[in-house]
Amino acid sequence: MTLSAEPIIYGLIFVACIVLVNGIYLVAFGKSINFNNKVNRRLEMLEKGGNREQVLEQLRKEMTQHMKSQSIPLYSLLAQRAQKANIAFSPAQLMMIMGVLTGVAFVMLTVGTATSVPIRAGVAVVMGVGGVFFWVNSKAKKRTAMIEEQLPDAVELMVRSLRVGHPFSSAVAIVAKEVPDPLGTEMGVISDEAAYGRDMGETLKHMAERMDMQDMRFLAVAVTIQQTAGGNLAEILDGLSKVIRARFKLFRRVKAITAEAKWSGMFLSVFPLGALVMINLIQPNYYDDVKETAAFIPACLVVAGFLVANVIVMRRLVNIKV
Repeated sequence: MTLSAEPIIYGLIFVACIVLVNGIYLVAFGKSINFNNKVNRRLEMLEKGGNREQVLEQLRKEMTQHMKSQSIPLYSLLAQRAQKANIAFSPAQLMMIMGVLTGVAFVMLTVGTATSVPIRAGVAVVMGVGGVFFWVNSKAKKRTAMIEEQLPDAVELMVRSLRVGHPFSSAVAIVAKEVPDPLGTEMGVISDEAAYGRDMGETLKHMAERMDMQDMRFLAVAVTIQQTAGGNLAEILDGLSKVIRARFKLFRRVKAITAEAKWSGMFLSVFPLGALVMINLIQPNYYDDVKETAAFIPACLVVAGFLVANVIVMRRLVNIKV
């Protein structure tokens, strides 16, 4: 009995595609594009001699370019995630990178495997497109989670600024300087847009809709109500920060409680596919006796349907909204 190394090679090539696209991204835009940078990207661009208006225009372009390209066939599946991740690559550049990764994957498959050319080409396309999609999706999830975690502290910083007498626009500007990315750059764009005359509540609402973030919608509504009806904005935002922090704490608790169920669901979803792969690796002729029967294809479709239903049900059971 011999085990084939090709599945491992496929996995390594897919990981290499993800690492490659991330490396290209960091080389193209520098370390400041990384979320772990202590100085937010907007401030770093200004420190390098960029004009405030030019920096604002560049950041606004990056924040809106993907949603404007939803009409491109197939790219619409990626546009919303790329928008949430604030990918600085343009849609054309992302599609070009998909092509480059497809070529790289095809060359690696040619060197590392002995499969036929059509299969290598198909797998290479899946790896090139799938690698970019996986990378963008992981960036979007990480960025959204970081903004949700930073928001309570940012609102509390606004509250302290308001209580010492600063106007709200100055409080937002302080947050833009003191808070690291990703929220720091977002608040910097809001501060700059307000300085050029755009309504603060409208700007916050636009950011909330672009990020599809409920806590940011609460902030936008609170600011808009205070602007139209008056009131103590510091007290309103203080209460909002407590609500956001309590909501975030509850979300973490729910996540911890449902962690076991999520991993169980993931295992039950992946195990049948893993078992199928291992059976074909260990005993390639295992299904030869039933392949030619009339019930084989319908049975395979029924099993695939049950697997898809299992994944959907498992995800809905543990997807608890807070």
